Amino acid sequence: MSQLNPRQREAVRYIDGPLLVLAGAGSGKTSVITRKIAYLVESCGIRPDRIAAVTFTNKAAREMKERVGKLLGGGATEGLTVSTFHQLGLKIIRTERKELGLKSGFSIFDGEDTRTLLRDLLIQEHGAEGDQANTIAQRISNWKNDRVLPEQARATATSPADMLCAQAYLRYNRALRAYNALDFDDLILLPTLLFEGSPDILEKWQNQVHYLLVDEYQDTNSSQYLLVKQLV
Repeated sequence: MSQLNPRQREAVRYIDGPLLVLAGAGSGKTSVITRKIAYLVESCGIRPDRIAAVTFTNKAAREMKERVGKLLGGGATEGLTVSTFHQLGLKIIRTERKELGLKSGFSIFDGEDTRTLLRDLLIQEHGAEGDQANTIAQRISNWKNDRVLPEQARATATSPADMLCAQAYLRYNRALRAYNALDFDDLILLPTLLFEGSPDILEKWQNQVHYLLVDEYQDTNSSQYLLVKQLV
């Protein structure tokens, strides 16, 4: 704590409700998060498995976990979740896969897998439209991040290009299910839809995560923001 300034120490010690820290780059926001985790465990008696910290990149998550480990000692971090948003979503999906209609051993498509599948689907249906796979893949990603489902995309299409993308989205999602697969955006979208439709499952996860700390909160998209809001 001695390395922190008074406002940082105030942020670390505040545990009675939501807290938003506004600060510029390089001002120690991540230090506040790591030291707050240590404070919750050492001074407040909160079990590590009741704490989750999320950030945006694997590198940032690794560094944050290493810093917490140095503050607490390796054994004291057992059960602590320090991960990216997508890793947290994957943890939820693996736990609740049956509720989501997924079989064990489901696959996760990367960007190239997605474009290849879309290209094949477009060629099957439209011949020369296969060269639009990159554009349509980005459109589908944006829809998923904004929590727009295929039926909604079709209902709001206002041009032939919009309808082509929306129909491709519908066929793409069906193909993913046939392959027992998800894409990267599903790792956030599906947990939010599950929590929205299953209050008992949401309550279980809310009871499990007592403290949720978010690094670079201003960068969250609609699905990430909702996932945080649901858990807290």
